[in-house]
Amino acid sequence: MTETSATAAPLTVMTVNIHKGFTSFNRKFILPELRDAVRKIGADVVFLQEVLGTHEGHAKKVNGWPESPHYEFLADSIWPQYAYGKNVVAPKSDHGNAVMSKFPIVRYQNHDVSLPGPEKRGLLHCVLRVPGQAVDVHVICVHLGLAESHRVQQIDLLCEMVRSEVPDNAPLIVAGDFNDWRRRCNAVLEREIGLREVFVNAYGEPAKTFPSRFPLFCLDRIYVRNASVHLPVVLPRKPWSHLSDHAPLVAEIHL
Repeated sequence: MTETSATAAPLTVMTVNIHKGFTSFNRKFILPELRDAVRKIGADVVFLQEVLGTHEGHAKKVNGWPESPHYEFLADSIWPQYAYGKNVVAPKSDHGNAVMSKFPIVRYQNHDVSLPGPEKRGLLHCVLRVPGQAVDVHVICVHLGLAESHRVQQIDLLCEMVRSEVPDNAPLIVAGDFNDWRRRCNAVLEREIGLREVFVNAYGEPAKTFPSRFPLFCLDRIYVRNASVHLPVVLPRKPWSHLSDHAPLVAEIHL
Protein backbone atom coordinates (compact mmCIF):
# COMPACT_ATOMS: atom_id res chain seq x y z
CA MET A 1 0.00 0.00 0.00
CA THR A 2 1.36 3.40 -0.96
CA GLU A 3 1.49 6.34 1.41
CA THR A 4 -1.13 8.25 -0.59
CA SER A 5 -3.63 5.39 -0.56
CA ALA A 6 -2.96 4.67 3.11
CA THR A 7 -3.88 8.22 4.12
CA ALA A 8 -6.85 8.67 1.77
CA ALA A 9 -10.09 9.39 3.60
CA PRO A 10 -12.87 6.79 3.34
CA LEU A 11 -15.78 7.55 1.05
CA THR A 12 -19.46 6.85 1.65
CA VAL A 13 -21.51 5.29 -1.14
CA MET A 14 -25.26 4.89 -1.48
CA THR A 15 -27.38 2.97 -3.96
CA VAL A 16 -31.14 3.29 -4.51
CA ASN A 17 -33.68 2.51 -7.21
CA ILE A 18 -35.80 5.70 -7.27
CA HIS A 19 -38.74 4.36 -9.32
CA LYS A 20 -38.71 7.41 -11.63
CA GLY A 21 -39.50 9.77 -8.75
CA PHE A 22 -42.88 8.27 -7.90
CA THR A 23 -44.19 6.21 -4.99
CA SER A 24 -45.26 2.61 -5.55
CA PHE A 25 -47.87 2.20 -8.32
CA ASN A 26 -47.06 5.78 -9.41
CA ARG A 27 -49.55 7.21 -6.94
CA LYS A 28 -47.59 10.35 -6.04
CA PHE A 29 -44.63 12.31 -7.38
CA ILE A 30 -42.10 12.57 -4.54
CA LEU A 31 -38.82 13.54 -6.19
CA PRO A 32 -38.34 16.70 -4.04
CA GLU A 33 -38.81 14.61 -0.86
CA LEU A 34 -36.43 12.02 -2.22
CA ARG A 35 -33.79 14.67 -2.89
CA ASP A 36 -34.03 15.91 0.70
CA ALA A 37 -33.66 12.37 2.05
CA VAL A 38 -30.67 11.56 -0.15
CA ARG A 39 -28.99 14.83 0.89
CA LYS A 40 -29.30 13.91 4.57
CA ILE A 41 -27.27 10.74 4.03
CA GLY A 42 -24.32 12.83 2.86
CA ALA A 43 -22.89 10.15 0.59
CA ASP A 44 -19.86 11.00 -1.53
CA VAL A 45 -21.03 8.83 -4.42
CA VAL A 46 -24.67 7.93 -5.15
CA PHE A 47 -25.72 5.14 -7.54
CA LEU A 48 -29.24 5.65 -8.92
CA GLN A 49 -31.43 3.34 -10.97
CA GLU A 50 -34.69 4.14 -12.83
CA VAL A 51 -33.83 7.82 -13.24
CA LEU A 52 -35.84 9.89 -15.70
CA GLY A 53 -33.97 12.11 -18.12
CA THR A 54 -37.02 13.51 -19.88
CA HIS A 55 -40.76 12.88 -19.93
CA GLU A 56 -42.79 15.39 -21.92
CA GLY A 57 -46.15 14.05 -20.71
CA HIS A 58 -45.34 14.25 -17.00
CA ALA A 59 -43.68 17.65 -17.46
CA LYS A 60 -47.03 19.07 -18.62
CA LYS A 61 -49.27 17.36 -16.06
CA VAL A 62 -47.36 16.73 -12.80
CA ASN A 63 -47.16 19.53 -10.22
CA GLY A 64 -43.62 20.32 -9.13
CA TRP A 65 -42.00 18.62 -12.12
CA PRO A 66 -38.44 19.99 -12.41
CA GLU A 67 -37.28 21.73 -15.56
CA SER A 68 -33.96 19.89 -15.47
CA PRO A 69 -33.44 16.12 -15.87
CA HIS A 70 -34.01 14.25 -12.62
CA TYR A 71 -30.34 13.40 -12.10
CA GLU A 72 -29.46 17.10 -12.34
CA PHE A 73 -32.30 18.02 -9.98
CA LEU A 74 -31.10 15.44 -7.45
CA ALA A 75 -27.44 16.43 -7.75
CA ASP A 76 -28.20 20.16 -7.40
CA SER A 77 -25.37 21.89 -5.48
CA ILE A 78 -24.41 18.84 -3.38
CA TRP A 79 -22.90 16.61 -6.08
CA PRO A 80 -21.11 18.80 -8.62
CA GLN A 81 -20.34 15.83 -10.86
CA TYR A 82 -22.87 13.45 -12.40
CA ALA A 83 -23.20 11.03 -15.27
CA TYR A 84 -26.32 9.58 -16.87
CA GLY A 85 -26.69 6.37 -18.85
CA LYS A 86 -29.80 6.40 -21.03
CA ASN A 87 -31.17 2.86 -21.24
CA VAL A 88 -34.86 3.15 -22.20
CA VAL A 89 -35.80 5.58 -24.96
CA ALA A 90 -39.42 6.26 -25.93
CA PRO A 91 -40.68 8.94 -28.35
CA LYS A 92 -41.11 11.53 -25.58
CA SER A 93 -39.20 10.12 -22.59
CA ASP A 94 -36.07 8.31 -21.48
CA HIS A 95 -34.70 6.79 -18.30
CA GLY A 96 -31.70 4.84 -17.07
CA ASN A 97 -28.94 4.82 -14.46
CA ALA A 98 -27.04 7.75 -12.96
CA VAL A 99 -24.03 8.35 -10.73
CA MET A 100 -23.68 11.51 -8.63
CA SER A 101 -20.23 12.27 -7.23
CA LYS A 102 -18.52 14.83 -5.00
CA PHE A 103 -15.29 13.91 -6.80
CA PRO A 104 -14.36 14.64 -10.41
CA ILE A 105 -15.70 12.16 -12.96
CA VAL A 106 -12.83 12.07 -15.43
CA ARG A 107 -14.68 9.89 -17.93
CA TYR A 108 -17.73 7.67 -18.20
CA GLN A 109 -19.39 5.26 -20.60
CA ASN A 110 -22.79 3.59 -20.63
CA HIS A 111 -22.74 -0.02 -21.82
CA ASP A 112 -25.93 -1.38 -23.35
CA VAL A 113 -26.50 -4.90 -22.03
CA SER A 114 -30.06 -5.24 -23.31
CA LEU A 115 -31.09 -8.63 -24.64
CA PRO A 116 -33.96 -9.51 -27.01
CA GLY A 117 -37.27 -8.56 -25.41
CA PRO A 118 -38.91 -5.46 -23.95
CA GLU A 119 -36.37 -4.79 -21.17
CA LYS A 120 -33.56 -2.32 -21.82
CA ARG A 121 -30.64 -2.46 -19.39
CA GLY A 122 -27.28 -0.77 -19.00
CA LEU A 123 -24.04 -0.65 -17.01
CA LEU A 124 -22.84 2.91 -16.32
CA HIS A 125 -19.06 2.91 -15.79
CA CYS A 126 -17.49 6.06 -14.30
CA VAL A 127 -13.88 6.80 -13.39
CA LEU A 128 -13.43 9.06 -10.34
CA ARG A 129 -10.40 11.08 -9.29
CA VAL A 130 -10.44 10.95 -5.49
CA PRO A 131 -8.09 13.28 -3.53
CA GLY A 132 -5.34 11.39 -1.71
CA GLN A 133 -5.84 8.30 -3.86
CA ALA A 134 -2.91 7.37 -6.10
CA VAL A 135 -5.07 5.38 -8.54
CA ASP A 136 -8.40 6.47 -10.03
CA VAL A 137 -11.49 4.79 -8.54
CA HIS A 138 -13.82 2.92 -10.90
CA VAL A 139 -17.54 2.72 -10.15
CA ILE A 140 -20.23 0.86 -12.09
CA CYS A 141 -23.96 1.47 -11.62
CA VAL A 142 -25.95 -1.65 -12.44
CA HIS A 143 -29.57 -2.48 -13.24
CA LEU A 144 -30.03 -6.05 -14.44
CA GLY A 145 -33.00 -7.77 -16.05
CA LEU A 146 -35.93 -9.53 -14.42
CA ALA A 147 -35.39 -12.81 -16.30
CA GLU A 148 -32.70 -15.04 -14.81
CA SER A 149 -31.46 -16.10 -18.25
CA HIS A 150 -30.86 -12.42 -19.05
CA ARG A 151 -29.10 -11.79 -15.74
CA VAL A 152 -26.70 -14.67 -16.35
CA GLN A 153 -25.67 -13.15 -19.68
CA GLN A 154 -25.53 -9.61 -18.25
CA ILE A 155 -23.25 -10.75 -15.42
CA ASP A 156 -20.96 -12.27 -18.05
CA LEU A 157 -20.95 -8.93 -19.90
CA LEU A 158 -20.15 -7.12 -16.64
CA CYS A 159 -17.20 -9.44 -16.04
CA GLU A 160 -15.92 -8.89 -19.58
CA MET A 161 -16.20 -5.13 -19.16
CA VAL A 162 -14.28 -5.15 -15.86
CA ARG A 163 -11.50 -7.29 -17.33
CA SER A 164 -11.08 -4.98 -20.32
CA GLU A 165 -11.65 -1.54 -18.73
CA VAL A 166 -10.62 -1.67 -15.05
CA PRO A 167 -6.92 -2.01 -14.10
CA ASP A 168 -6.19 -4.89 -11.76
CA ASN A 169 -4.87 -2.54 -9.05
CA ALA A 170 -7.69 0.04 -9.24
CA PRO A 171 -10.31 0.31 -6.48
CA LEU A 172 -13.63 -0.86 -7.93
CA ILE A 173 -17.17 -0.36 -6.58
CA VAL A 174 -20.12 -1.98 -8.34
CA ALA A 175 -23.59 -1.20 -6.99
CA GLY A 176 -27.22 -1.14 -7.98
CA ASP A 177 -30.34 -3.22 -8.55
CA PHE A 178 -29.26 -6.72 -9.57
CA ASN A 179 -32.77 -8.28 -9.40
CA ASP A 180 -30.90 -11.35 -8.17
CA TRP A 181 -33.55 -12.75 -5.86
CA ARG A 182 -32.10 -16.25 -6.16
CA ARG A 183 -28.66 -15.00 -5.01
CA ARG A 184 -26.74 -16.45 -7.95
CA CYS A 185 -24.50 -13.44 -8.74
CA ASN A 186 -22.21 -13.38 -5.72
CA ALA A 187 -20.28 -16.55 -6.41
CA VAL A 188 -19.79 -15.73 -10.10
CA LEU A 189 -18.59 -12.17 -9.47
CA GLU A 190 -16.15 -13.25 -6.77
CA ARG A 191 -14.76 -16.16 -8.79
CA GLU A 192 -14.48 -14.34 -12.13
CA ILE A 193 -13.41 -10.79 -11.22
CA GLY A 194 -12.69 -10.81 -7.47
CA LEU A 195 -15.70 -8.74 -6.35
CA ARG A 196 -16.88 -9.16 -2.76
CA GLU A 197 -20.42 -8.23 -1.71
CA VAL A 198 -20.16 -5.94 1.32
CA PHE A 199 -23.13 -7.26 3.31
CA VAL A 200 -22.10 -10.88 2.73
CA ASN A 201 -18.58 -10.00 3.82
CA ALA A 202 -19.78 -8.17 6.97
CA TYR A 203 -22.82 -10.22 8.03
CA GLY A 204 -22.77 -13.48 6.07
CA GLU A 205 -25.67 -12.74 3.71
CA PRO A 206 -26.86 -10.01 1.33
CA ALA A 207 -29.26 -7.33 2.54
CA LYS A 208 -33.02 -7.71 2.05
CA THR A 209 -34.22 -4.61 0.22
CA PHE A 210 -37.47 -5.35 -1.64
CA PRO A 211 -40.27 -4.47 -1.13
CA SER A 212 -39.06 -1.65 1.10
CA ARG A 213 -42.07 -1.76 3.46
CA PHE A 214 -41.45 -5.43 4.34
CA PRO A 215 -38.17 -6.48 2.68
CA LEU A 216 -38.09 -10.12 1.63
CA PHE A 217 -35.76 -10.20 -1.37
CA CYS A 218 -32.06 -9.34 -1.72
CA LEU A 219 -32.21 -7.39 -4.98
CA ASP A 220 -29.77 -4.53 -4.33
CA ARG A 221 -26.04 -4.99 -3.82
CA ILE A 222 -22.72 -3.23 -3.26
CA TYR A 223 -19.57 -5.03 -4.40
CA VAL A 224 -15.95 -3.93 -3.97
CA ARG A 225 -12.47 -4.91 -5.13
CA ASN A 226 -9.17 -3.48 -3.82
CA ALA A 227 -11.12 -1.83 -1.00
CA SER A 228 -12.59 -2.65 2.39
CA VAL A 229 -15.92 -1.71 3.92
CA HIS A 230 -17.00 -0.59 7.39
CA LEU A 231 -20.48 -1.47 8.71
CA PRO A 232 -22.74 -1.38 5.63
CA VAL A 233 -26.36 -0.54 6.48
CA VAL A 234 -29.86 -0.81 5.03
CA LEU A 235 -31.60 2.52 5.52
CA PRO A 236 -34.70 2.40 7.78
CA ARG A 237 -38.25 2.06 6.51
CA LYS A 238 -39.10 5.60 7.62
CA PRO A 239 -38.96 7.61 5.42
CA TRP A 240 -37.59 5.33 2.72
CA SER A 241 -40.53 2.95 2.30
CA HIS A 242 -42.55 6.00 1.24
CA LEU A 243 -39.85 7.19 -1.17
CA SER A 244 -38.90 4.01 -3.01
CA ASP A 245 -40.02 0.40 -3.38
CA HIS A 246 -36.37 -0.56 -2.80
CA ALA A 247 -34.61 0.04 0.53
CA PRO A 248 -31.40 2.01 -0.08
CA LEU A 249 -27.98 0.65 0.91
CA VAL A 250 -25.11 2.70 2.34
CA ALA A 251 -21.51 1.70 3.02
CA GLU A 252 -18.27 3.39 4.07
CA ILE A 253 -15.54 2.36 1.65
CA HIS A 254 -11.85 2.39 2.65
CA LEU A 255 -9.53 2.54 -0.35
